[in-house]
Amino acid sequence: MISLDVTRDCRDDAVLVAPLGLSTPDVAPVSLNIRGGSQRVVFDPGCGQGAVEVVPEADHISFRWQFSRGGADYPEAMFAQRDSRYTRAATELAGEMRDIVAGAAHQTEALQRIAAHVTALFQYGHVEKRFYEGLDEMPQLCGLTRGSCVDINAYLIAGCRAVGIDAGYVTGYFIPEEKRTSCTDMHCWVVTRADGIVQEWDIAHHLKMDVREIAPALNPKPGVRVAMSHSMGRNFPDLDVADLKLLAEPMWKLKGGSWERAVLDIRLDGYDALL
Repeated sequence: MISLDVTRDCRDDAVLVAPLGLSTPDVAPVSLNIRGGSQRVVFDPGCGQGAVEVVPEADHISFRWQFSRGGADYPEAMFAQRDSRYTRAATELAGEMRDIVAGAAHQTEALQRIAAHVTALFQYGHVEKRFYEGLDEMPQLCGLTRGSCVDINAYLIAGCRAVGIDAGYVTGYFIPEEKRTSCTDMHCWVVTRADGIVQEWDIAHHLKMDVREIAPALNPKPGVRVAMSHSMGRNFPDLDVADLKLLAEPMWKLKGGSWERAVLDIRLDGYDALL
């Protein structure tokens, strides 16, 4: 069970918006119980995913997801090209990616070249201003750049899609082996489909382990993960939300359209059952 407890520390007119959970071939949600507010489900029609809007009625809102091992294949909608500034490759980036994959014998080789190139561009870390902030497309990087899992994966997806390789963005929670019962925030990874073969990539975890020879792997860093949603550039017409960067964990939506991060306590019960 994944449990999230959210402290009501926002304005009285704020509502909490949270993903419902995503089934993957490894782990799937089977139930969600929410306490502390009235709820309704809204949908992103472009990717078919739902989210829950919670109007607080208490000082704490609790989410309890029950998960089981094994689930559905990654959804086809995850690989769809969404017209989002977070995954739209700039002309220079697209041209560079075409040069990188030129002469590759097949998509699998092209993908490995792109993954190696993206890895060489990044040093793992968090920054105050991301390299694509305020831009309408993913820019070309020309030197070593500090970035989080979000930044690295957005760049990888933009690069893959620029040369016609299917790539999807997955967000959720990663509980490391050394903790087993908790994590501090969301995590994300990339799923690709080259030559009809589905593979998962986590460049950020490779870099955190000081490994720069990248291979597809769900958990290069020991631990378990559960998925909450997919795709960047989320749209929820009923909430008047367009091109939301991502929805990985509950967030406060303020009147007027701005967002604030929620204070979360994230816990896992049943680590061994998800291995």
